[in-house]
Amino acid sequence: MTAWIRARAALNGSAVTLLVLTAAMWGANGVVSRAAVGEIPPLTLVTLRWLAVCGVLLPFVWRDVRKAAPTLRARKTYLALMALCGYTGFNVLFYLAGARTSAVNIVLLQGVIPAAVLAMGALFKGLPARPLQIAGMLLSFSGAGLIATRGDLFALGQISLNAGDAMMLVACLLYALYTLALRDRPPLAPLVFFSGMAIAAFAESLPFLAWEIASGGFFWPTAKGWAFVLFVALFPSLISQIFFMRAVELIGPGRAGIFTNLTPLFGAVFAIGFLAEPFHLYHAGAMVLGLSGIALAEWGGRN
Repeated sequence: MTAWIRARAALNGSAVTLLVLTAAMWGANGVVSRAAVGEIPPLTLVTLRWLAVCGVLLPFVWRDVRKAAPTLRARKTYLALMALCGYTGFNVLFYLAGARTSAVNIVLLQGVIPAAVLAMGALFKGLPARPLQIAGMLLSFSGAGLIATRGDLFALGQISLNAGDAMMLVACLLYALYTLALRDRPPLAPLVFFSGMAIAAFAESLPFLAWEIASGGFFWPTAKGWAFVLFVALFPSLISQIFFMRAVELIGPGRAGIFTNLTPLFGAVFAIGFLAEPFHLYHAGAMVLGLSGIALAEWGGRN
């Protein structure tokens, strides 16, 4: 399995190259959430995404998954909750938000995730938060506030998130919980662990799909819709995970994690370039606040 990971992850490439490509793929996912509106129902996209991931990945790792079956069964509740927060729940809200807010907002609001991880770690896990980390967290949340108030922070008393922005903030909190709980993951090979959660994510997406069908929201995906399924399954879901794991092998998780901060930047650029979405001054301010806050928190944690 290690040989397969390295082959797929372009072994001759540098860790920086792999991480930049990973951030670009994750940023593109926000653009897909908006571009897919009218091409494929959002909850159908979630189900088909994880079905495709399982179909592509499991033939390569099935033997390893079978060997790890006792461990997976012993931690089935943990895997189910992790998949619900980080994969199914996050993606359901992520793609529903695509029809209710701009792709620029979607990708920039993801900058809240590192700050939320820091805050939840301090509140629920007793993890120490240093002054610079707290300052960075407040900066990142200020960026989200700038989007919520459309650039007028003095209007905080009259704040009114649109439905899509609110969904993205809830999705970010779910992903922050998932990230924090990764500290307790079972001692499994990364792709075996990922496969277990992908299977759980697919199973958990089926009730959402059933609700979409029963409520009349289902329609057959267009050709573009099927293309979006293949893209999000192969790139943001699968290849990016392989690239990220290989980069962590090369330079360690701390340094690799910093590069995920490029995701909102790539997403905003893609949204403007491919969807011709307007980019306002408050978007630029939110980007600066978000990236500065994450960088400050990271630097404070290292020192």
